[in-house]
Amino acid sequence: MTGPRNEKTKVRQQGKVCPYDCHIPDPVMKIQSAVFEVSSPNLELCPRLPLPEFAFIGRSNVGKSSLINMLTEKKALAKVSDLPGKTRLMNFFTINRNWRLVDLPGYGYAHVAKSQRADFNEATADYLQGRENLVTIFVLIDSRLEPQAIDADFINWLVDAEIPFVLIFTKTDKQSISQTQASVSRFKQTVLAELDPPPPIFISSSQTKVGRKEILSYIAQQLEQNPQ
Repeated sequence: MTGPRNEKTKVRQQGKVCPYDCHIPDPVMKIQSAVFEVSSPNLELCPRLPLPEFAFIGRSNVGKSSLINMLTEKKALAKVSDLPGKTRLMNFFTINRNWRLVDLPGYGYAHVAKSQRADFNEATADYLQGRENLVTIFVLIDSRLEPQAIDADFINWLVDAEIPFVLIFTKTDKQSISQTQASVSRFKQTVLAELDPPPPIFISSSQTKVGRKEILSYIAQQLEQNPQ
């Protein structure tokens, strides 16, 4: 039987940048419930019920918790902190009783080296490589910054490990649309230059909710393609 891990090679086949140049696909998901399930320090203690999982990760202070709260429309679902690297455990949230959102520890509090995966979080690496019901990994990038070495290192690790991923550029409300588009273009020309096709790319703002419909619609599509 084909599972989510075998289907994940399909993820890279879509490369549009949303929401500025792509149509909002159907169906648009409605979040009816979002409940914290458990925090796990390692792969062995992750939830056993094999719901499809969508994981979110990024460098410290990229706005991950705010994005999760925006997507679920739950202001305090994920804890927002000004302290970099606050999330140390893998936090699991059950959404609509049929899939999980996974808040992974940020990789900004330690340098990422391709040869030393424990530098960013050994438990996270185990999860990304070994979780059978993991459907999609969303990597968050601060749209205001020049391409960062730490983001490039982590993406290179994903590529070397043959783990498909999706990019979300955050905090776009802090600058103009043209500045965001230029930032995405620079990232594609540098960090993603050798990836063909490039990963799907979404644009988001936790303040204005830009990108919410597109990201949730993408998740809905993946759920249809990866039934449990």
